[in-house]
Amino acid sequence: MRWALVKVSLAVTAMVVVAFAVPLGLVIKEMARDRAFSSAERWAATIGPTLSITTDSDSLDRAVQTTEVGIEGRMAVHVPASGERGSAPLEIGRRRAAQQDLETTRRIGRASISEVSGGFALLQPTAVASGKIAVVEVFVPEDDVSNGVATAWLVLAGVGIALIVGSVAVADRLGVRMVQPAQRLAGAAHDLGEGRLGVRVPEEGPTELRSAAVAFNSMADQVVQLLANERELAADLSHRLRTPLTVLRLNAASLGEGPAAEQTRAAVEQLEREVDTIIRTARDQRSQTQGAVGAGPGAGCDVSEVVRERMDFWSALAEDEGRKVRLAGVERPVRIPVARPELAAALDALLGNVFRHTPVGTAFSVDVHNGDDAVIVLVSDAGPGISDPQAALVRGNSGGRDGSTGLGLDIVRRVAESTGGDVRIGHSVLGGTEVRIWIGLGLDGRRTAGDRGGHRLGRRKRGTGAGKPAADAKL
Repeated sequence: MRWALVKVSLAVTAMVVVAFAVPLGLVIKEMARDRAFSSAERWAATIGPTLSITTDSDSLDRAVQTTEVGIEGRMAVHVPASGERGSAPLEIGRRRAAQQDLETTRRIGRASISEVSGGFALLQPTAVASGKIAVVEVFVPEDDVSNGVATAWLVLAGVGIALIVGSVAVADRLGVRMVQPAQRLAGAAHDLGEGRLGVRVPEEGPTELRSAAVAFNSMADQVVQLLANERELAADLSHRLRTPLTVLRLNAASLGEGPAAEQTRAAVEQLEREVDTIIRTARDQRSQTQGAVGAGPGAGCDVSEVVRERMDFWSALAEDEGRKVRLAGVERPVRIPVARPELAAALDALLGNVFRHTPVGTAFSVDVHNGDDAVIVLVSDAGPGISDPQAALVRGNSGGRDGSTGLGLDIVRRVAESTGGDVRIGHSVLGGTEVRIWIGLGLDGRRTAGDRGGHRLGRRKRGTGAGKPAADAKL
């Protein structure tokens, strides 16, 4: 398209230049010719007064020599015989025109131009005292007739070339301005079709292309949002299965021995593996869209409300197993920049691990500490602990615990890191494992007076030091 526009511009400009330059050049040539012959007529007219007075050879020769063309030998005077006996024609200067042309000029009685060797001869008839017609001949060289024409043609050619080059340059810039946005739009559509969901098009260029870019970006946002919602739903629904699966697994463990019991436990384990695979796939795919879909101002949830809700759910199972539960720090609303399903999934993962990897009757607690720039959620238990806390935070590792995929802790880590926080595993005051989720509040600037009514936590360097809660100091 760009080169097509350049070719069209080149053709149109060239036609315009030819249409104007050629006639103008011909006019300039004709003007130069008229100028040369007009000058010759003026010189010929200077001899007229002398011819009207005398036809004396010496007098005419002196008159001719007083002119510039006469001095240059380009003027001649042809006086016919007077008709008296013994009179003869008189010629002053060099004759270049043919005798026939002289006779024709005398007969028609007006100036004429004849072509001669090396140029042209202007023949000007003039009446003399004897009543005859003398002819004044002025030679006009070819160079005088075309004087300045070549220069004018060169100037016209230069102007024409400059116009053509300028029009091509302008057309090229216009073509780039039109083609580049179109190419970017086509490339973005190709990238989006290949799965690169974060691609967007700058809204620039002509009005039509800007409108197309706006429509494309809106479409891409909708596609990304739909995919994100779908994957979020798949991950959320799959992870919700983990809770009843945990109950099933614990109940299956109490079935005793026997083929039916073993088959039930094997089926539960197989189902857990399948659910883990679904969750892992859904979250891996969802991570591709996180850079393209922002949470938006004010997005998040009330951590106290979510913790109370999830603890209400797990409390029934804890009561069945004789587990002592403690909940603290959830009396007031605490807003965090984490979506409600994300936080619920992280809490279910941690509480599910408590039920799966600690003996029946093991106590656990959930504490929420609210500070000005961060919120800390502590999930502690009185179980045997984790042999390798650092390895447990690596995706796919179990940290030394049998039957764990490490997916739950990876979910928790993603939630914390999405806010600029982190996750740490240490020894709890209950004697077992303590998982600390540090959730930064930098992405959510809307803090109310009620929000700050809890614990006051100052932002501090990573590691132990002033400003930590007592439980956090053990991490």
